[in-house]
Amino acid sequence: MYLAQHQRYRYDRYHVIKSKALADCMAGFISNTLVASDAVTCLAQPNRPETKVLKPAIRDLRARLQKASYHFISQHLNEDQIGLTPMVGLGKRKNFLNIQICRLIASAQEELTICTPYFNPPRSVTREIRRALRRGVNVTIIVGDKTANDFYIPPEEPFKTISGLPYLYEINLRAFARRNEAAIAKRQLKIHLWKHDDNSFHLKGIWVDRTYMLLTGNNLNPRAWKLDLENAILLHDKKKLIEAQAQREIDKILEHTQQIGSYRQIEKLDTYPAKVQKLLKRIKRIRADHLLNQIL
Repeated sequence: MYLAQHQRYRYDRYHVIKSKALADCMAGFISNTLVASDAVTCLAQPNRPETKVLKPAIRDLRARLQKASYHFISQHLNEDQIGLTPMVGLGKRKNFLNIQICRLIASAQEELTICTPYFNPPRSVTREIRRALRRGVNVTIIVGDKTANDFYIPPEEPFKTISGLPYLYEINLRAFARRNEAAIAKRQLKIHLWKHDDNSFHLKGIWVDRTYMLLTGNNLNPRAWKLDLENAILLHDKKKLIEAQAQREIDKILEHTQQIGSYRQIEKLDTYPAKVQKLLKRIKRIRADHLLNQIL
């Protein structure tokens, strides 16, 4: 199902989408699904209900959101138009967005590019990436360096437990790179670490075969996969009307990245600051690392 969109994209720093039908279906979702729920209250009112009073309504809203979708009338695509499909998903089971993300990765035949701020992909995503590599797809993964993570704290500053997260993500990345070292060596798998001054990296998105682009807030991690309400817009550009613009966007992202030539370039546990090592070893000793990966 598509919403037809003429090529009205302006490329400088942002893509601009002008679609009344898309805006209407998103506004309708907010009004009919969110605002209409008793769990959603106006923050401007003087006497707001307490959370415990709203718990039944919150449970009801979550149950409704797990079945919710954007409603629109599918349109025919002309030669000069791009297809837009808005998607939403919540929950572990029958999550429409999760299913479509896996299908999108599975559809890749030539090129697959993934941006994610935290390298902690769900098993289903990792499995589809592995299958794509076996199909001969060239896979590019762009992830933030641990120092570009929102939770990173420099070693010279006071240590906090939360500052161990970027290192945990890096351990995941190193393990992934090690398992796929052969693909890295032949440049079929390219892993880029993004770092630019003191800026943080929070970019997400998927590009497939210069034909499909997924604009999303989904972090592609277990938390997004199971707990969070996530949105996305899938762009179908079968005539490659904005291929050059999309490539310029990817090139701009890659400007501040370092490509990894081997998993050995990624730091390992015994090179981390002493307090980080102590924390991560304790987590591993009590086998809490798997649990953490499932909720982060």
